[in-house]
Amino acid sequence: MTGQRSDARRNYQRILAVAEAEVAARGAEASQEQIARIAGVGSATVRRHFPTRRALLEAVFQERIEGLCERAHRLSTAEDGRTALLEWLHAFVLYAVSARGFAHVLSYEPPTEKPSPNSCGSRIEAAATPLLQRAIHDKAVEPHVTFHDLLTLSVGIALATEHHADPDTQADRLLRLAVEGLSPEQGTVRMPRDSGSSALVTENLPDGHV
Repeated sequence: MTGQRSDARRNYQRILAVAEAEVAARGAEASQEQIARIAGVGSATVRRHFPTRRALLEAVFQERIEGLCERAHRLSTAEDGRTALLEWLHAFVLYAVSARGFAHVLSYEPPTEKPSPNSCGSRIEAAATPLLQRAIHDKAVEPHVTFHDLLTLSVGIALATEHHADPDTQADRLLRLAVEGLSPEQGTVRMPRDSGSSALVTENLPDGHV
């Protein structure tokens, strides 16, 4: 029995390592059959560990999901709620653009569904919603804005730019446009150029609203 469990763990790790490489190369449409062939196991073994494509993709992105959630928790103690929310949103969009397949995982979870509490979308929502609620409380974001609004915006930007010649730059531009609005004379926002930046500066925005 112990030997069977050890074999199962080795199979799981081997399948996951192959899946990470295939998803990085081919995105969300990576073939489970191809993953099984490269890992040297049967398709049934892959499906036993990962019953659905979503389950496989969520396992591939597990570590990065934890990183995004941890970043949200750290930012929850930031002095300015609006800055914290926009910094996290910027990091989230850049990751969604850089990690092929990630945006597709989240696009499987529209707000009309009730995903598992352990799904990517649910975990991200639980971690980042306090940032949004604080920004709303500070009157920096309109009260009708929901986390699913931000998720839909972020996923849409990632999917729209994934085949662009310079997806990071284009995604950053679109996010800035979404935050600033369509009337530049009303104000501008300088957002961080990389996900490690901690400062966002607001200039002349009426009432400080997003």
